Amino acid sequence: MSTLFVPRERRPGEARVAATPETVKRLIKEGHAVWVEGGAGDGAHLADAAYEAAGARLVEARAGWEGAELVLKVGPLEPDGEAALLRRGAAVIGLLAPHQNLPMVQTLAARGASALSMELVPRITRAQKMDALSSQASIAGYKAVLLAAAELDKYFPLLMTAAGTVQPARVVVMGAGVAGLQAVATARRLGAVVEVTDIRPAAKEQVLSLGGRFIDLPMQESGEGAGGYAREVSADFLRRQQEIVANHVAAADVVITTALVPGKPAPRLVTKEMVERMRTGAVIVDLAVEQGGNCELSVPGEEVVRHGVKIIGRPNLPSTVPGDASMLYARNVLEVVLHVAKGGTLQLDTADEIVAAMLLTHGGEVLHGPTAEKLKEARAC
Repeated sequence: MSTLFVPRERRPGEARVAATPETVKRLIKEGHAVWVEGGAGDGAHLADAAYEAAGARLVEARAGWEGAELVLKVGPLEPDGEAALLRRGAAVIGLLAPHQNLPMVQTLAARGASALSMELVPRITRAQKMDALSSQASIAGYKAVLLAAAELDKYFPLLMTAAGTVQPARVVVMGAGVAGLQAVATARRLGAVVEVTDIRPAAKEQVLSLGGRFIDLPMQESGEGAGGYAREVSADFLRRQQEIVANHVAAADVVITTALVPGKPAPRLVTKEMVERMRTGAVIVDLAVEQGGNCELSVPGEEVVRHGVKIIGRPNLPSTVPGDASMLYARNVLEVVLHVAKGGTLQLDTADEIVAAMLLTHGGEVLHGPTAEKLKEARAC
């Protein structure tokens, strides 16, 4: 029997939790003992009593970190706090953002921990139920449109009134991944005219199916990366893309940017000059702000007005919908646990395609190549 621990998230603004009473019941049924830190579910309105009713044991943080064989997390571990308390040789599952948390990675490796990063779930059929990036990105895309609608100085839909006709809002979505497509669907439901740009030609069909208009770009270079993710493109291609998209942005009431490249700074898609051309009262929501931002003028954690345009750089939007975000994320984590801890015993088969892709640290080593390279670069500086 493995002992699983679900701690309370300590990252400012993080309201999600890595397990719900629903998933706790399943974990116990599979033969695990589940410990939950008191108050872990408060941000998602999940009471301690609900966890106890599901069969979990409430524990203090230190007891959980030092005693559990497997820890279920939402965000990264504090390198000098949580990671240092982790039982030697234990395992942890979470959205660990390794390229942004190198000290945490070093601590995990030093403690011989096996860290499975949810960002590294491979995009293959067998792993679809584990895909936390998709489940959380969908929520972010939805919430981005609601934020824009709340801040915009006009209606989203076309309205025919006795006082005259109100033209629909024009929305430009940059990036047609999961977040972008959900933004398209939500903005269309609110009645906006939606245009979309993406460096992956395959995205066009999905955009059109949702009622959006695809902004065609010269495609001498594809931005399609491994597993359906975007990849980094050349500076020249990005410049030519910006020139075409700039006119659409200038005419937009709302711009929602969602472009991310795994392990890389977010590509700069909206320049200062593009913002200057937008109308006073327009709104930009930058979903890539935690990785540097797609908009040159975004400020992480702030809403700023530049050249009359409101730019929203609110990080971690999934956490602003903590109930459903926790439900979906907890189910993603459950599927990972069921895969690596069959019969109540943790067994990490490094020959397994999913396990091999997700393993960040194991046996005292950093196994994820890009993270290991960043650590090497950091030591050389």
